[in-house]
Amino acid sequence: MAPVLAAIDVGTGSARAGLFDRNGRLLARAERPIAMNRASPGHYEQDSEDIWAAACEAMRAARETSGVAREDVVGISFDATCSNVFRGRNGEQVGVSKAGDERWDTIVWMDHRALAEADECTATGHRVLGHVGGVMSPEMATPKLMWVKRHLPEAWARTGQLFDLADFLTYRACGSLARSQCTLTAKWTFLAHEETGWRPDFFEAVGLADIFEHGSLPDRPSPVGSDLGPLTEEAAAALGLTTACHVGAGLIDAFAGALGVIGGLGDVDRHLALIAGTSSCVMAMSSEPRAFAGMWGPYFGAPLPGLWLSEGGQSATGALLDHIIRWHGGEPDAATHRRIVERVLELRAEEGLDLAARLHVLPDFHGNRTPLADPHALGVISGLTLDSSFDSLARLYWRTTVAIALGVRHVLEALNANGYVIDTLHVTGGHTRNPLLMELYADATGCTVLESDSGDAVLLGTAMSAAAAAGLHPSLAEACAAMRQPGRERRPNPAALGRFDRDYRVFLEMHRQRQALDALV
Repeated sequence: MAPVLAAIDVGTGSARAGLFDRNGRLLARAERPIAMNRASPGHYEQDSEDIWAAACEAMRAARETSGVAREDVVGISFDATCSNVFRGRNGEQVGVSKAGDERWDTIVWMDHRALAEADECTATGHRVLGHVGGVMSPEMATPKLMWVKRHLPEAWARTGQLFDLADFLTYRACGSLARSQCTLTAKWTFLAHEETGWRPDFFEAVGLADIFEHGSLPDRPSPVGSDLGPLTEEAAAALGLTTACHVGAGLIDAFAGALGVIGGLGDVDRHLALIAGTSSCVMAMSSEPRAFAGMWGPYFGAPLPGLWLSEGGQSATGALLDHIIRWHGGEPDAATHRRIVERVLELRAEEGLDLAARLHVLPDFHGNRTPLADPHALGVISGLTLDSSFDSLARLYWRTTVAIALGVRHVLEALNANGYVIDTLHVTGGHTRNPLLMELYADATGCTVLESDSGDAVLLGTAMSAAAAAGLHPSLAEACAAMRQPGRERRPNPAALGRFDRDYRVFLEMHRQRQALDALV
């Protein structure tokens, strides 16, 4: 058979595995859940062994479904959330839970325990902050490491290996301690565009002068798609593959999605990748650096060599819609979301886009990632009544989806005010299954929306990395060009423009009023 590529994507709640041919066609996909520990408010922890087991089980299931022989899989790569894995000097798990269970060795990306430490990083004014929008987020690695050293000193003393989750997975796969240029540049303050990328004086300033002693970090990271070597015998057996399969340097999940939808495109300044699920990430690429307040980056070579990437997004989007359902005593499963969406569409048929027009939401329930870069920001709802019916839930759900789309518009305006000319959104992730959000991403932003036909653009981006590592394409850029899939186009509805322009003015005024109220406290 023709050579096949394997990709594993580890999200917040599950591990997904896919098999692709060299042209980017999805052959099979499987998914397995992963456990989450919420030991304290704001604390989210996972078990890296559970994650690895779920990834392996998903890959075996995908291959069995496809009928592909294990020896035909020539390359594999991994993407994952930007969670942080703590391991001992001999590779053993080091627990980072206040409860003390060694199993929970991974601090999840959305964990906000390190808010104070993030503020301390920002207060240094160090120039690395120029590549994180001027404000350190608690979702990045440095504050989390500071928190562990400060609050769990015994765990820190035993730590000898620190990984972003994607790098941990490549380590388990082939034994290489290499780190991806994507992970270190985007989340560990590595300046990939400089000859000496690490800034020890920054780590000294925040009390992490010993990070290199505890982290086993390399002097330079490996570009995405670099060949890190073949699978070990143990990993090959666990994944259901062979030791002839080569492992490509991986990447953060949102960056994989960006590769999958805008990798290989020309005129990149016009295109934005929107990777939308539990949270939402927006990714814009350019040929020159564009640094400005409130936007993460610019990151050099993450994920594509020679290009700069600016990253923004919203810390809770799908998670916020789940939260709104739980508020009304519901269970936010797929059936509940579908029932609410159907009722919204019925109400819309009666009332049009003016449905619940006096109900307004600021969606910053887990802080504002961009463009305000305020992890302390809070959500706001204006226009509540005593109605607690199912229709009241439908109305609030609708207006929350409007707020999520307006948040993307807010980020877009910041990008376009700083050199981009974005008019096309490439959407992938769980939001593609929500017809309200897909409609709103076009109508509330005024952009053309493209939904990839790939079946799973995040997995596709990771398969592109695997293709480069296996040598099926001469470079990662050429793999992107050869494997990228077409998309279904949705244009904005001109009749909706006035409605959402008014909503956007209210949205901005609510931000201003929230700031004014905070100043009075």
